[in-house]
Amino acid sequence: MGATGHLGTAWRKRDYHRQWLWREANRLFDFFQNRAFNPLGGFHELDVDGRPLNAGNPVRGIHSTARMVHSFAIGSLLGRPGSDDIVDHGMKFLWEKHRDHKRGGYHWSLDNSGLLDATKQGYGHAFVLLAASSAKLAGHPDADRMIADVAEVLDKHFWEDRHGAIAEEFEADWTPIEGYRGQNSNMHLTEALMAAYEATGERFYLDRAERIADLIIRRRAAESGFRVPEHFDENWVLDRDYRGNEMFRPSGTTPGHWLEWTRLVLQLYALGGRKHAWMPEAAKALFDQSIALGWDKEKGGFYYTLDWDDVPAKRNKLWWPMAEGVGAAAFLCEHVPDDKHEFWYRRIWDTISRHVLDNERGGWHEELTEELTPSYTLFAGKSDIYHALQACLIPLYPATGSVTRGIIEAGNR
Repeated sequence: MGATGHLGTAWRKRDYHRQWLWREANRLFDFFQNRAFNPLGGFHELDVDGRPLNAGNPVRGIHSTARMVHSFAIGSLLGRPGSDDIVDHGMKFLWEKHRDHKRGGYHWSLDNSGLLDATKQGYGHAFVLLAASSAKLAGHPDADRMIADVAEVLDKHFWEDRHGAIAEEFEADWTPIEGYRGQNSNMHLTEALMAAYEATGERFYLDRAERIADLIIRRRAAESGFRVPEHFDENWVLDRDYRGNEMFRPSGTTPGHWLEWTRLVLQLYALGGRKHAWMPEAAKALFDQSIALGWDKEKGGFYYTLDWDDVPAKRNKLWWPMAEGVGAAAFLCEHVPDDKHEFWYRRIWDTISRHVLDNERGGWHEELTEELTPSYTLFAGKSDIYHALQACLIPLYPATGSVTRGIIEAGNR
């Protein structure tokens, strides 16, 4: 059926589809809950069969720990047994091991022997704020102190008011690592700031989220034809020649982030009282560009990166852009209704169902080749529940805030 044809009742409103989403969410919880738990602290990343990677001395990155806390705070709010233990385990590890008790802030990674990477990165601090905010909504007793702690660190060290965004990274002693500003850390901070606003009711967090979105989307993305630029200098001047980490800072542009921003902009629009008229049109433009330029029209799936001539650069297809595509389409269907958005909601799920779900072993394949077969050049196994879980749950709740807010409001009816 074509993208402009009449599609009937939206999938998100159909009982069967909703049951299917619940089943897939439960399969993800089942895959990660006990396998990822590391009795020595933090969580294991898993191989394709769900066994711990480097089990003898696993690396624990702050973003992985925080994402597990956030995801199982969702599980706790849903009433999933065992979730509170996961949240408590992760919160303890963040506070006791990642946190710098002398100088403040949170270190990037460690293993059994101690710190591996002691830098303090905006990306990691964004996820600490997200984890703590979600844990507060799930009733964790230490959430308030962690929100206060990480919010103070973000304000004191990272926030640059003249730009309306955060700096990227510092050495362990807070010596600035200069010369780079990135949209990725600011994008995830936007999500975290909205979560903090929902958890605390403090408008301060929402105001900062709006300022970041104004810089990254209303200005910089609009200047680039709604292809979200990734890399900038310290004055937020675009650096098209930047070459960085292939996982966190790949060169060129990343269509998956255009999709992620689609949802975040619309969520911000709803939480902020729909006062920023530019937001729905910007979200629609971001989504349209991700489909026009980022979708493989022959084989399906979103290319990982494009160069600045819009030619696919890294042609492999990762799980998280497709997960974010689901969330983006679901929010667009609510805020900018159009059969095109429903069509793409269905088409992305069709692709995930056929190629990304690992029905035999559980979890999602995190990387596919251009031909849509599993591969392991960037990711050794199945390291993350966060993107996939939210893809399954976002369509089940109103597009007016986060999943955590939706669960709480549904339970209070």
